Amino acid sequence: MKRSYFLSLSLGLLLSVPATAQEHKQHSPDSAMVCHTEAIPSRFAKVKQAGLKSKGSDAVKMVLVPGGTFRMGAKDFPDAQPIHEVEVAPFYIDEHEVTNAQYAAFVEATGYVTVAERPLDPKDFPGVDPAVLVPGSAVFTAPTAIQGMQNHLQWWDYVAGANWRHPQGPASSIADKMDHPVTQLAYEDAEAYAKWAGKRLPTEAEWEFAAKAGTHTEETYYWGTEKLKDGKWMANIFQGTFPTSNTKADGFETTAPVKSFPANAYGLYDMEGNVWEWCSDFYRPDYYQQSPKNNPQGPKDSYDPQEPGAIKRVQRGGSFLCNDQYCERYKAGSRGKGEVNSPTNNVGFRCVKSK
Repeated sequence: MKRSYFLSLSLGLLLSVPATAQEHKQHSPDSAMVCHTEAIPSRFAKVKQAGLKSKGSDAVKMVLVPGGTFRMGAKDFPDAQPIHEVEVAPFYIDEHEVTNAQYAAFVEATGYVTVAERPLDPKDFPGVDPAVLVPGSAVFTAPTAIQGMQNHLQWWDYVAGANWRHPQGPASSIADKMDHPVTQLAYEDAEAYAKWAGKRLPTEAEWEFAAKAGTHTEETYYWGTEKLKDGKWMANIFQGTFPTSNTKADGFETTAPVKSFPANAYGLYDMEGNVWEWCSDFYRPDYYQQSPKNNPQGPKDSYDPQEPGAIKRVQRGGSFLCNDQYCERYKAGSRGKGEVNSPTNNVGFRCVKSK
């Protein structure tokens, strides 16, 4: 069913996607499949950034991933089936997610303006007062109570002034979080950084191969079968009752500084939790049924039956909002997805480079 986007005001600016009760009913059996993304619509970001004239670099350590063959997918997630054999070539990957400090250096060098900072075009919102069409982005806001888990807008708000510098809105700051992963980036914002740094975004296959690190087979988590290892949390995820009460048992409510949790066998940090990471592949739930074995690059286009008109890319790894009550997509082999022009405060990225 075709959906219409609209901008509404109700004590706060909220960009939302209406859906019928029947649509919610159809989606609820696999609500984990949409995690954070279904209710976060495109900002209609048609103001394109001019091509970057400068090239730069970052000093982050990159790890050489040897390449090889592995079994990709997961038995508990329909869009990650069938589990299939994939071979990837050697490549380099950032040891951690791109940080606020790294992205600040990129913006300082290029003058780049992210999607969340660009003006909204009144032509995309007919009938809406242009005065309320202000730049902003989606922010997770824990409600005091909810009525069921089907309406994602109970915990997602469109916040005017939210962007990578102010990930939770104008009153927030990254001044003391320069070693945290940068968030509030649309796909093109991540891609622009990668190109500037002489890198690229990983394919979904490269990302999963790196996460498995040559040690994972069929365990629930990339690190093993148990959520905690020797009584310690292995990733920054949500503890407590989602979305109302986060106990912060792992020490963090939102993002954590990169490298706060143990690295995998390849020396890579935060391959589960902290923030979702953009991959270069378009998202289709049926792609694994015809994915090639050697270095798959993803489908030629995007299609999500839950939002047929949206262009989506794959996201991997889960975030600080993932939990077993609602979004289990931080678990090994699972897939996330994101509309390309819809940044949120729990999505970031890391880069790779071909060998």
